[in-house]
Amino acid sequence: MKVLGIDFSCALGALANGHFPEKDCLLPLISKLLGYAIVAASTTVKLPQIMKILQNGSVRGLSIVAFELEVVGYTIALAYCLHKGLPFSAYGELAFLLIQAIILVAIIYYYSQPVGMKTWIRALLYCALAPTILAGQIDPILFEALYASQHAIFLCAKIPQIWANFSNKSTGELSFLTNFMNFGGSMVRVFTSIQEAAPKSGILVSWT
Repeated sequence: MKVLGIDFSCALGALANGHFPEKDCLLPLISKLLGYAIVAASTTVKLPQIMKILQNGSVRGLSIVAFELEVVGYTIALAYCLHKGLPFSAYGELAFLLIQAIILVAIIYYYSQPVGMKTWIRALLYCALAPTILAGQIDPILFEALYASQHAIFLCAKIPQIWANFSNKSTGELSFLTNFMNFGGSMVRVFTSIQEAAPKSGILVSWT
């Protein structure tokens, strides 16, 4: 019995015989269920941050570069998972997080007027390269190198915001709920990535 690629036959068979499912049967099932739970939850992860900005009409204390780097990281990670053929439950949240991250950057740009020339250049460069990366139309070695650098990209995305918080002695419009949900999702994704036999660099990305 399969639903959304989740095989319940092993667990249901064991329960029908009056036995608790074995570890080898239960862990993959839990991993799949958690994977889809993360994907479902990811559709709202960045909404608290978006709503906080819109309600206050301010991006006070937020680092544009930090959010831009997140977009880059999600783009590369999603492209790699797509072209490696990983199950949707192992990476699906990346698609929803990328969409929300792009919307969030656009809102930050809007409330950061006037936006400098360097910011526009970065945005245009992303728009020019993202379709090629998502389509997987780059050298395989470069693709592997980009994906291997994911943990560094996401780590670097945190530094500008940490510095902004430290300099301002305040978190400004930064949403605690969004960051807490990101943290919780990352911890669960480490478990599911191991169960789905994702690349080690993917597990590092989940942790960062």
